[in-house]
Amino acid sequence: MNSPAPDPAAPPLKLFSVVIPACNEAEALPATVEHLHLEFNLSRVPHEILVVDDGSTDKTWEVLQQLRKKVPVLYPVQNTGGHGFGRAITFGLRRCTGDAVVIMMADESDDARDAVRYWKLLNEGWDCVFGSRFIKGGGVIDYPKVKLFLNRTANFFIRCIFGIPLNDTTNAFKAYRRTVITGCEPLIAPHFNLTVELPLKAMVRGYSWTVVPITWRNRRFGTPKLKIKEMGSRYFFICAYVWLEKYFSRGDYKNRRQP
Repeated sequence: MNSPAPDPAAPPLKLFSVVIPACNEAEALPATVEHLHLEFNLSRVPHEILVVDDGSTDKTWEVLQQLRKKVPVLYPVQNTGGHGFGRAITFGLRRCTGDAVVIMMADESDDARDAVRYWKLLNEGWDCVFGSRFIKGGGVIDYPKVKLFLNRTANFFIRCIFGIPLNDTTNAFKAYRRTVITGCEPLIAPHFNLTVELPLKAMVRGYSWTVVPITWRNRRFGTPKLKIKEMGSRYFFICAYVWLEKYFSRGDYKNRRQP
């Protein structure tokens, strides 16, 4: 599956929304939010940071209220619906105001400098920018070996059934023009499988995309939220759902620029 070319006539972007799901991330959030805001200011990226408190039981909400005093573009919201990683992201996507959006993790595992590169590429006319930790120039720091093995296996499976060169589909750290998010509705994945639903739908529905190398660092605070044992069937369901759309929808959801 090849990407269409970027659209040189795409309207210039005015605001980059950062959507960060957070569940019990009181320790990690100050560094994540402050470093991101600083990097975006240095690179003159107009931005808002929307952190979705997804049912935290620690002091996440209190920490966010304190951070608002330092970071005026921070907008904390509480997910008032069902909880789950995917639900929190969807909640944030429907409330952010930017004409482009990047999904980032609360634990600062994603590099803010990579997000700046995403913004620049979106402004070149790409609809989506996908990062890969596993191409030349990318890398991971302190990645658990079992998780790494399962990650590479899952991504190999996705590459094979969809025929795509992207080898890091499961990574959440991706950026989209607002038109892509709207065009990929309805979003149905409630958990980490949303990280697969969004990019696969964007590709199947004909939006342009490019891949750049990124770096990833394991969290320094808190505990991982991804429960590997619980996710296998959920990833499979979403892959099957989008695969059926790809081969049986007869192009009903195609982006208008896609022939």
